[in-house]
Amino acid sequence: MGQDQTKQQIEKGLHLYQSNQTEKALRVWMRVLEKSADPAGRFRVLGCLITAHAEMGRYKDMLKFAVVQIDTARELEDPDYLTESYLNLARSNEKLCEFQKTISYCKTCLNMQGTTVSLQLNGQVSLSMGNAFLGLSIFQKALECFEKALRYAHNNDDKMLECRVCCSLGNFYAQIKDYEKALFFPCKAAELVNDYGKGWSLKYRAMSQYHMAVAYRKLGRLADAMDCCEESMKIALQHGDRPLQALCLLCFADIHRNRKDVQTAFPRYDSSMSIMTEIGNRLGLIQVLLGVTKCWMIQKELDKALESIEKAQELAEGLGNKLGLLKLHCLCERIYRTKGQQRELRDHVVKFHECVEEMELYCGMCGESIGEKNNQLQALPCSHFFHLK
Repeated sequence: MGQDQTKQQIEKGLHLYQSNQTEKALRVWMRVLEKSADPAGRFRVLGCLITAHAEMGRYKDMLKFAVVQIDTARELEDPDYLTESYLNLARSNEKLCEFQKTISYCKTCLNMQGTTVSLQLNGQVSLSMGNAFLGLSIFQKALECFEKALRYAHNNDDKMLECRVCCSLGNFYAQIKDYEKALFFPCKAAELVNDYGKGWSLKYRAMSQYHMAVAYRKLGRLADAMDCCEESMKIALQHGDRPLQALCLLCFADIHRNRKDVQTAFPRYDSSMSIMTEIGNRLGLIQVLLGVTKCWMIQKELDKALESIEKAQELAEGLGNKLGLLKLHCLCERIYRTKGQQRELRDHVVKFHECVEEMELYCGMCGESIGEKNNQLQALPCSHFFHLK
């Protein structure tokens, strides 16, 4: 298959993919990969396969194609191609929650001396790196990366990147409990979709609606949360977006739990858990298990709650997710206080404070811990935070 035919077939695959005929598109692209003698065409078709597998939540396949793409980039001996392939390798590892690997591949991208094309990718590299630091609960570095990505987006007038960064910033502020900002950023993302997103994939709209739903729930606005989450889920189902379906199911379950409707929450947690297990989203699994634990606590089933905590703890330790560990110690503290088991209680109080120390979650002004309750925060240019009050 020559250069022109390769190009034609790639376009045919894209047309099928955009009209929701994903499996047909994958078959066309795989045929190109097998038959094409054009390295640049092979590189491009691998990019299509990586994106498609990412959106379906087939992250192990995404990683496999990213590795092949690096070999193709080396064959082409072009630093721009190499930067792009390392970014895809970083993103595959980010999706598989291999955060240390993600950071190291992102650093490789930033150290490559390519042309202006590579520089335009630096915003995406910074975003991926920020998401990885957030997964490891290294908040100051995560914020630095997100702000850098936002600067790249503004300088290159890249509205799609800006939209993605706003969603990550929503997630960031939801984690450290500044719920006003956790809502502000995805609302900004939704505005970008409305103003510029006519030709964009619907996943941008779905993503912003999901992050708005999370913030509304945290603010106690459960009806608004439900509306946004339903909108996001509708798009995720239309597009076979498994990763987003899992997140929406988790959000629905959390909303029902907030309404104290544990019986409706449990099956949604179960469905979310099975998708997250299938796609390998271990960070999401920790969130599901935290919700399940809280449901058992509402029902005063403390031993079942401890079983869920044990599973979540193993995942959080494996990933290096310190915020997850902090939340688990906090729940253990409540359980052992209720049970009157003083030794275990003291043990978890100590571990809780160790986590706070390790994450440096203290306000630089008042010395109180950040992320304990909803509080408006302000970040300095050095990315240190303090309470706005």
